[in-house]
Amino acid sequence: MRVASFNINGIKARLPRLLEWLEETRPSVACLQEIKTQDEGFPADEFEKIGYQAIWHGQKGFNGVAILADGERPVEIQRGLDGDPEDDHSRYLEAEVFGLRVVCIYLPNGNPQPGPKFDYKLRWMSRLRDRMRAISAEEVPAIVTGDYNVIPHDRDVWAPAAMAADALMQPKSRDAYMRLLHDGWTDALALHNPRGGLWTYWDYQAGAWQRDHGFRIDHALLSPELADRLVACGVDKSYRGREKASDHAPMWVSLKA
Repeated sequence: MRVASFNINGIKARLPRLLEWLEETRPSVACLQEIKTQDEGFPADEFEKIGYQAIWHGQKGFNGVAILADGERPVEIQRGLDGDPEDDHSRYLEAEVFGLRVVCIYLPNGNPQPGPKFDYKLRWMSRLRDRMRAISAEEVPAIVTGDYNVIPHDRDVWAPAAMAADALMQPKSRDAYMRLLHDGWTDALALHNPRGGLWTYWDYQAGAWQRDHGFRIDHALLSPELADRLVACGVDKSYRGREKASDHAPMWVSLKA
Protein backbone atom coordinates (compact mmCIF):
# COMPACT_ATOMS: atom_id res chain seq x y z
CA MET A 1 0.00 0.00 0.00
CA ARG A 2 1.34 3.43 -0.95
CA VAL A 3 0.27 6.63 0.82
CA ALA A 4 1.44 9.79 -0.89
CA SER A 5 1.40 13.52 -0.26
CA PHE A 6 1.52 16.29 -2.86
CA ASN A 7 1.35 20.05 -2.38
CA ILE A 8 -0.21 20.72 -5.75
CA ASN A 9 -0.08 24.55 -5.55
CA GLY A 10 -3.46 25.12 -7.17
CA ILE A 11 -5.50 22.12 -8.22
CA LYS A 12 -7.10 23.79 -11.23
CA ALA A 13 -3.82 25.06 -12.63
CA ARG A 14 -2.03 21.73 -12.08
CA LEU A 15 -4.86 19.29 -12.78
CA PRO A 16 -3.27 17.70 -15.88
CA ARG A 17 -0.01 17.11 -13.95
CA LEU A 18 -1.92 15.75 -10.95
CA LEU A 19 -3.92 13.30 -13.05
CA GLU A 20 -0.72 12.16 -14.79
CA TRP A 21 0.95 11.49 -11.48
CA LEU A 22 -2.04 9.59 -10.09
CA GLU A 23 -2.35 7.37 -13.15
CA GLU A 24 1.39 6.75 -13.50
CA THR A 25 2.18 6.00 -9.83
CA ARG A 26 -1.25 4.87 -8.57
CA PRO A 27 -0.98 5.55 -4.83
CA SER A 28 -3.66 3.89 -2.70
CA VAL A 29 -4.14 7.20 -0.87
CA ALA A 30 -3.10 10.68 -2.01
CA CYS A 31 -3.15 13.66 0.34
CA LEU A 32 -3.19 17.04 -1.40
CA GLN A 33 -2.36 20.49 -0.04
CA GLU A 34 -2.85 24.02 -1.35
CA ILE A 35 -5.75 23.02 -3.56
CA LYS A 36 -6.71 26.72 -3.58
CA THR A 37 -10.37 26.25 -4.45
CA GLN A 38 -13.70 26.53 -2.72
CA ASP A 39 -15.50 23.29 -1.95
CA GLU A 40 -17.90 23.66 -4.87
CA GLY A 41 -15.01 24.07 -7.31
CA PHE A 42 -13.19 20.87 -6.38
CA PRO A 43 -12.90 18.63 -9.50
CA ALA A 44 -14.08 15.41 -7.87
CA ASP A 45 -15.56 14.11 -11.13
CA GLU A 46 -12.14 14.19 -12.80
CA PHE A 47 -10.73 11.91 -10.14
CA GLU A 48 -13.73 9.59 -10.27
CA LYS A 49 -13.05 9.06 -13.98
CA ILE A 50 -9.75 7.41 -13.08
CA GLY A 51 -11.08 5.50 -10.08
CA TYR A 52 -10.37 7.84 -7.15
CA GLN A 53 -12.89 9.06 -4.60
CA ALA A 54 -12.22 12.10 -2.47
CA ILE A 55 -13.08 14.27 0.48
CA TRP A 56 -11.84 17.85 0.67
CA HIS A 57 -11.75 21.00 2.77
CA GLY A 58 -11.47 23.95 0.43
CA GLN A 59 -10.93 27.69 0.69
CA LYS A 60 -11.08 30.37 -1.97
CA GLY A 61 -7.73 31.35 -3.42
CA PHE A 62 -5.37 29.73 -0.91
CA ASN A 63 -4.88 26.82 1.51
CA GLY A 64 -7.17 23.80 1.15
CA VAL A 65 -6.53 20.08 1.68
CA ALA A 66 -7.96 16.87 0.22
CA ILE A 67 -7.68 13.10 0.66
CA LEU A 68 -8.13 10.80 -2.36
CA ALA A 69 -8.38 7.01 -2.25
CA ASP A 70 -8.19 4.49 -5.06
CA GLY A 71 -11.58 2.78 -5.28
CA GLU A 72 -12.82 3.74 -1.82
CA ARG A 73 -14.29 6.92 -0.34
CA PRO A 74 -12.42 8.12 2.76
CA VAL A 75 -14.63 8.42 5.84
CA GLU A 76 -14.15 11.87 7.32
CA ILE A 77 -13.25 12.01 11.02
CA GLN A 78 -12.40 15.68 11.51
CA ARG A 79 -11.76 18.87 9.58
CA GLY A 80 -9.90 21.70 11.24
CA LEU A 81 -8.12 21.69 14.58
CA ASP A 82 -9.70 22.44 17.94
CA GLY A 83 -8.42 25.19 20.15
CA ASP A 84 -8.99 28.37 18.14
CA PRO A 85 -12.59 29.10 17.09
CA GLU A 86 -11.44 32.12 15.06
CA ASP A 87 -9.11 30.08 12.85
CA ASP A 88 -10.98 29.61 9.55
CA HIS A 89 -8.02 28.39 7.46
CA SER A 90 -8.54 25.09 5.64
CA ARG A 91 -5.40 23.28 6.72
CA TYR A 92 -6.41 19.99 8.42
CA LEU A 93 -8.40 16.97 7.24
CA GLU A 94 -8.57 13.56 8.95
CA ALA A 95 -10.17 10.38 7.66
CA GLU A 96 -10.36 6.60 7.94
CA VAL A 97 -9.45 4.73 4.77
CA PHE A 98 -8.14 1.20 4.08
CA GLY A 99 -7.92 0.58 7.81
CA LEU A 100 -5.64 3.58 8.40
CA ARG A 101 -6.13 6.91 10.11
CA VAL A 102 -4.93 9.37 7.47
CA VAL A 103 -4.34 13.03 8.33
CA CYS A 104 -3.55 15.59 5.64
CA ILE A 105 -2.09 18.90 6.81
CA TYR A 106 -0.93 22.19 5.36
CA LEU A 107 0.96 23.82 8.20
CA PRO A 108 1.27 27.63 8.21
CA ASN A 109 4.38 29.08 6.59
CA GLY A 110 5.01 31.66 9.32
CA ASN A 111 6.81 34.32 7.30
CA PRO A 112 7.69 37.03 7.92
CA GLN A 113 9.17 36.32 11.31
CA PRO A 114 9.04 37.56 13.95
CA GLY A 115 5.43 38.67 13.77
CA PRO A 116 1.79 37.54 13.95
CA LYS A 117 2.13 34.99 11.14
CA PHE A 118 4.97 33.25 12.94
CA ASP A 119 3.04 33.32 16.21
CA TYR A 120 0.08 31.73 14.40
CA LYS A 121 2.37 29.01 13.03
CA LEU A 122 3.59 28.10 16.51
CA ARG A 123 0.09 28.07 17.97
CA TRP A 124 -1.10 25.88 15.10
CA MET A 125 1.75 23.43 15.72
CA SER A 126 0.80 23.24 19.39
CA ARG A 127 -2.80 22.48 18.45
CA LEU A 128 -1.61 19.86 15.97
CA ARG A 129 0.41 18.21 18.72
CA ASP A 130 -2.67 18.05 20.92
CA ARG A 131 -4.62 16.31 18.14
CA MET A 132 -1.76 13.91 17.37
CA ARG A 133 -1.57 12.99 21.03
CA ALA A 134 -5.28 12.19 20.97
CA ILE A 135 -4.78 9.99 17.92
CA SER A 136 -1.85 8.25 19.63
CA ALA A 137 -4.06 7.48 22.60
CA GLU A 138 -6.38 5.53 20.27
CA GLU A 139 -3.45 3.25 19.34
CA VAL A 140 -4.48 3.10 15.69
CA PRO A 141 -2.21 2.82 12.64
CA ALA A 142 -1.96 6.47 11.64
CA ILE A 143 -0.09 8.74 9.25
CA VAL A 144 0.05 12.53 9.49
CA THR A 145 1.40 13.78 6.19
CA GLY A 146 1.60 16.93 4.14
CA ASP A 147 3.42 20.22 3.87
CA TYR A 148 4.76 20.94 7.37
CA ASN A 149 6.64 24.10 6.33
CA VAL A 150 9.48 23.06 8.64
CA ILE A 151 13.04 22.18 7.60
CA PRO A 152 13.90 19.84 10.50
CA HIS A 153 17.71 19.80 10.18
CA ASP A 154 20.48 21.61 8.31
CA ARG A 155 20.94 18.44 6.25
CA ASP A 156 17.43 18.99 4.87
CA VAL A 157 18.32 22.15 2.93
CA TRP A 158 20.78 22.80 0.12
CA ALA A 159 22.41 25.73 1.98
CA PRO A 160 21.49 26.35 5.62
CA ALA A 161 22.83 29.91 5.53
CA ALA A 162 20.46 30.79 2.68
CA MET A 163 17.42 29.92 4.81
CA ALA A 164 18.71 30.90 8.25
CA ALA A 165 16.29 33.84 8.67
CA ASP A 166 13.28 31.98 7.30
CA ALA A 167 10.40 30.84 9.52
CA LEU A 168 10.88 27.30 8.19
CA MET A 169 14.23 26.98 9.97
CA GLN A 170 13.76 28.91 13.20
CA PRO A 171 14.67 27.10 16.42
CA LYS A 172 11.08 27.40 17.68
CA SER A 173 9.72 25.83 14.48
CA ARG A 174 12.20 22.99 14.68
CA ASP A 175 11.56 22.49 18.38
CA ALA A 176 7.80 22.20 17.80
CA TYR A 177 8.44 19.61 15.07
CA MET A 178 10.84 17.62 17.26
CA ARG A 179 8.25 17.51 20.03
CA LEU A 180 6.02 15.52 17.67
CA LEU A 181 8.80 12.99 17.16
CA HIS A 182 9.53 12.82 20.87
CA ASP A 183 5.86 11.92 21.37
CA GLY A 184 6.56 8.71 19.45
CA TRP A 185 5.92 9.59 15.80
CA THR A 186 8.41 8.45 13.15
CA ASP A 187 9.63 10.74 10.34
CA ALA A 188 9.64 8.19 7.51
CA LEU A 189 11.86 10.06 5.06
CA ALA A 190 14.41 10.89 7.75
CA LEU A 191 14.49 7.28 8.92
CA HIS A 192 15.34 5.99 5.45
CA ASN A 193 17.60 8.93 4.50
CA PRO A 194 19.60 9.71 7.67
CA ARG A 195 22.23 11.73 5.80
CA GLY A 196 19.65 14.09 4.35
CA GLY A 197 20.05 15.64 0.90
CA LEU A 198 16.51 14.67 -0.10
CA TRP A 199 14.39 17.64 -1.21
CA THR A 200 10.63 17.99 -1.71
CA TYR A 201 10.49 21.69 -2.68
CA TRP A 202 12.29 23.92 -5.18
CA ASP A 203 11.35 27.59 -5.53
CA TYR A 204 10.27 28.93 -8.91
CA GLN A 205 12.80 31.76 -8.57
CA ALA A 206 16.57 32.02 -9.20
CA GLY A 207 16.82 28.72 -11.09
CA ALA A 208 16.35 26.74 -7.90
CA TRP A 209 15.10 23.63 -9.71
CA GLN A 210 17.81 23.70 -12.36
CA ARG A 211 20.51 24.14 -9.70
CA ASP A 212 18.90 21.62 -7.31
CA HIS A 213 18.63 24.29 -4.61
CA GLY A 214 15.83 22.67 -2.66
CA PHE A 215 14.81 21.61 0.81
CA ARG A 216 12.60 19.09 2.61
CA ILE A 217 9.39 20.46 4.12
CA ASP A 218 6.92 17.71 3.13
CA HIS A 219 6.90 14.95 5.73
CA ALA A 220 5.09 11.75 6.69
CA LEU A 221 4.92 11.02 10.41
CA LEU A 222 3.88 7.48 11.34
CA SER A 223 2.37 6.28 14.61
CA PRO A 224 4.14 3.38 16.36
CA GLU A 225 1.39 1.05 15.12
CA LEU A 226 2.22 2.00 11.51
CA ALA A 227 5.97 2.58 11.67
CA ASP A 228 6.63 -1.15 11.87
CA ARG A 229 4.86 -1.57 8.55
CA LEU A 230 7.10 0.90 6.68
CA VAL A 231 8.78 -0.79 3.72
CA ALA A 232 10.10 2.11 1.66
CA CYS A 233 9.64 5.82 1.06
CA GLY A 234 10.73 8.40 -1.45
CA VAL A 235 10.12 11.51 -3.51
CA ASP A 236 8.83 11.50 -7.09
CA LYS A 237 11.36 14.18 -7.99
CA SER A 238 10.96 14.04 -11.76
CA TYR A 239 7.43 15.47 -11.59
CA ARG A 240 8.88 18.80 -10.42
CA GLY A 241 10.58 19.11 -13.81
CA ARG A 242 7.45 18.77 -15.93
CA GLU A 243 5.70 21.63 -17.69
CA LYS A 244 3.59 23.85 -15.40
CA ALA A 245 4.63 21.76 -12.39
CA SER A 246 4.00 22.50 -8.74
CA ASP A 247 6.99 23.85 -6.82
CA HIS A 248 6.75 20.70 -4.67
CA ALA A 249 7.36 17.10 -5.71
CA PRO A 250 5.13 14.27 -4.42
CA MET A 251 6.45 12.19 -1.55
CA TRP A 252 5.27 8.71 -0.55
CA VAL A 253 5.57 5.84 1.88
CA SER A 254 5.08 2.18 1.06
CA LEU A 255 3.48 0.07 3.79
CA LYS A 256 2.97 -3.63 4.41
CA ALA A 257 -0.70 -4.60 4.30
